[in-house]
Amino acid sequence: MQKLITALLTLLCGALIIILQPAGLTSEQAWGAALVLFAILFWAAALLPDHLTALIFMLATILFAVAPPEVVFAGFSSAAMWLIFSGLVFGMAINTTGLGGRIAQTLSQHVNGSYTRLIFGIVTASVLLGFVMPSSLGRAVLLVPIAIAIADSCGFVPGSKGRTGTALAVAFGCHVPTFAVLPANVPNMVFIGAAETIHGISPGYAEYLLLHFPVLGLLKGLLIIGLILLLFPDKPQLHTAPQSSNNDNHGQRKLILVLGTALAFWFTDSLHHISPAWIGMTAALFLLMPKVGLVDSKTFNEKMNFNLMAFLAGILALGAVINTTGLGNVLANALNSWIPLNPENPALNYASLSGTAIMTALVATLPGVPAVLTPFADQMASNAGMTIKAVLMTQVLGFSTILMPYQSAPLIVAMQLSKEPLRHAIRFCLISATLTILILLPLDYLWWQWLGWI
Repeated sequence: MQKLITALLTLLCGALIIILQPAGLTSEQAWGAALVLFAILFWAAALLPDHLTALIFMLATILFAVAPPEVVFAGFSSAAMWLIFSGLVFGMAINTTGLGGRIAQTLSQHVNGSYTRLIFGIVTASVLLGFVMPSSLGRAVLLVPIAIAIADSCGFVPGSKGRTGTALAVAFGCHVPTFAVLPANVPNMVFIGAAETIHGISPGYAEYLLLHFPVLGLLKGLLIIGLILLLFPDKPQLHTAPQSSNNDNHGQRKLILVLGTALAFWFTDSLHHISPAWIGMTAALFLLMPKVGLVDSKTFNEKMNFNLMAFLAGILALGAVINTTGLGNVLANALNSWIPLNPENPALNYASLSGTAIMTALVATLPGVPAVLTPFADQMASNAGMTIKAVLMTQVLGFSTILMPYQSAPLIVAMQLSKEPLRHAIRFCLISATLTILILLPLDYLWWQWLGWI
């Protein structure tokens, strides 16, 4: 009954948006806003299976002429989609050869019954990998199968707090603290590209790292660890997971060689400029090849998660529809006229700009923040009495503060790969975002002041 009432209220709100067309929305934008509201609330409340909500959203946008098919289904041709495909194949090979179990058994011996050491190690490894591997999606698809195998070897059965905590550690550790590392995530790169193209400003790697990593990277990572230990306490039991019946030593060596080669190309992408997705696809196709590969057709047909790919396509379609219909610009213009900025009050400016970025991310998703807000940075800088570069840097505060999982495709993918319910990620997002806003952002303001940015 609760889900039915929520669904009916969502549909009623969508109908009112279409009929009333508030804030001067065009008919197309009103339909787009209604459908975006439908998708966000149905995902957040789990009113339908995630992939079904995604497919309904994509179909409705076409039927009601909100966006053309090439926009709605662009996710299926995106690099992100095929990086996920590669990650799923990697996971199959890791399980088939028993490599995941072997790594997990080896690493779990060093936990020594300490859940704190386990979570700290997973988050630390995930963050450190962000310095050398440019894609958070790539990091997730590489580390999630290994982390879940570690959870198995520690005796964390599906549904246990330890398994959920392990999944959250790798999902959030791979993604959230690395927003403070310049090339580590897609929103970072969109931010740099938009800033350079529109304003001729290109922050340096060290400058960006010094400004953001102490609070948004280091302290955010410690916050993630502390919240997991508090919300999902458990105790590992060594060697409780059965040894894998598939202990293919030759296959494991071959898989290590394939993954090592892929990692080498990922690490050196600044030299060859090949997308991580196509590197992953090359490795995945080799693993699928008859005779020489490690994943046979039967395993592929049984284990390939097409629901996940449909869900990801829906997430990407959401951002595309927001941008195509101009909803993002409508929001940005409204926020730019509403937010209070005063050259005599730097604390108010910092809070207003960071809050604007956070709210924009809630509507336009994380990569949409720099795309939507960067064109207005000069006007905001003039109103606030700040430099354009400082105003631009406040966007990082927004797209690194995740209120709901749907805002971030890598986070969604990591939770789906771990097969943990999305409700845990929703709860964790809300709590961590609240603590970030109340504690970390004020600390970050003091750090910015000490560095002379404000």
